[in-house]
Amino acid sequence: MPGDVFGPAEYERRIERTKERMREEGLDALVVSDPANMNYLSGYDGWSFYVHQAVVVTAERDEPVWIGRGQDSNGARATTWLSEESIHSYSDDHVHSPYDLHPTDYFAEVLEALDVEDGRIGVEMDAYYFTAKAYTRLQSNLPEAEFEDATLLVNWVRAVKSDAELEYMRQAARISENAMAAGLDAVGEGVPEYEVAAEIYDALIRGTDDFGGDYPSIVPLMPSGDHTGTPHLTWTDRRFEEGDPVIIELSGCRHRYHSPLARTTFVGDPPEKLAETTDIVVEGLNAALDAVEPGVTCEEVEAAWRDVISSYGIEKEERIAYSMGLGYPPDWGEHTASIRPGDTTELEEGMTFHMIPGIWQDDVGTELSETFHVTSDGAEVLADFPRELFSTR
Repeated sequence: MPGDVFGPAEYERRIERTKERMREEGLDALVVSDPANMNYLSGYDGWSFYVHQAVVVTAERDEPVWIGRGQDSNGARATTWLSEESIHSYSDDHVHSPYDLHPTDYFAEVLEALDVEDGRIGVEMDAYYFTAKAYTRLQSNLPEAEFEDATLLVNWVRAVKSDAELEYMRQAARISENAMAAGLDAVGEGVPEYEVAAEIYDALIRGTDDFGGDYPSIVPLMPSGDHTGTPHLTWTDRRFEEGDPVIIELSGCRHRYHSPLARTTFVGDPPEKLAETTDIVVEGLNAALDAVEPGVTCEEVEAAWRDVISSYGIEKEERIAYSMGLGYPPDWGEHTASIRPGDTTELEEGMTFHMIPGIWQDDVGTELSETFHVTSDGAEVLADFPRELFSTR
C-alpha cells in the first residue's frame, strides 16, 4: 500500500532533508506529532490523531520510528514504508488512563531504547495534537534530555514539493473543480444550506471518473447573507433567500494533498457594487499571480495586490495567501510562508500557495481564490475555473 502513493526514493529524500535541518539545529532526535508531518516522513495515514502518536527521527538511524496506540499498529504496517522493527505501540491502558499512565511515558521508553535519552530532542511545541501534558511527561521521564522547540522544522522541508506531490495536488484541483460546480449549481432561493453542503461533499468524495477523493482537512465553508464577512462559518438549516451573497470555499483532497478553491455567488441578480468589487478582486489576484517567480519575496507579491486595490481607495491588512499542500484536520496550511507585508521569504520553484484575497465593505463582500505552484518562470494555477461573480440568474 505505501508504494501506491510514493516510492522509497521519495521518503529517502524527505528523511535526508529533515536530517540536514536537524544537524543545523544540533538535534539528536526529533519527535514529530503533527499528523501531516508524520505522514510526510513515514506515509502513516489513519484517523488516530485523537490519541497521542509520533514519528521519531534520529541522527544515527536510517529509518524513522513510528509510535502509536496498539490497535493502530496494523495501520502503520499497512500505510508506512517502515520495517517491523521501526513500529512501536503502547498498550490501551495508556489511553485516557485511570492508572496515571500516559502515552508519552512509552515515548520516553522508545527514546531511551534509541539511546537519545540525554540528547537534544526537538518537539513540535505548537502542533495541534502535542499537548502541554505530553511535554511535561516527556520532561519528567527524561530529565537528562534537552528539549528544543522544533515546531516548523518538517513544515519548512515540506514547503518545496516534488513532482509526485504536485501531481496529487493537480488531481485534487480536478476534484475541487467538480465540487465547486456542484455547490454553485445547488445554491438557489429556498434551498437549505445543508443541501448545498451535501452536494459538495458528494463531489469531494466521488472525485473524478479516474480517481476518488479523500476527506479534506477543512469542511466546506459557506458564509452567506449578512455573514459573508465572517469567512469561517459552515452551514445551517437556513434556506437561501433572494438577495443573499454566498461564499463557497472548499478543497479536493487526494492522498492528503489539497488544492483549495473559493468563489462567490449571488441568489438573484447581483447588485452593481458587488460586481464591481469582484472585478477589483480579480484584477488584484491576477496582478499578484503575475508577480510570482522564484527569488521574489512574499511581501513583493502582496504589494502587487495592494497596488491594485489601493488605486480604488481600498485598504486590506490581512495576508492574501499561505503555503499549503499536505494536511489533516483541522488545517491544510503549512504554517510557514505567508504572502503579506513583512514576510521576506523568497519564493522557490516547487512551493505551493493558496491565494485567497477578498474584499469586505459595509454592505458587500466577495472572495475568490486560487491554488498555485511556483514554477521556474511564474505561477501555475492548479484549478481551471472561471474567475467571476456567479449568480442563480
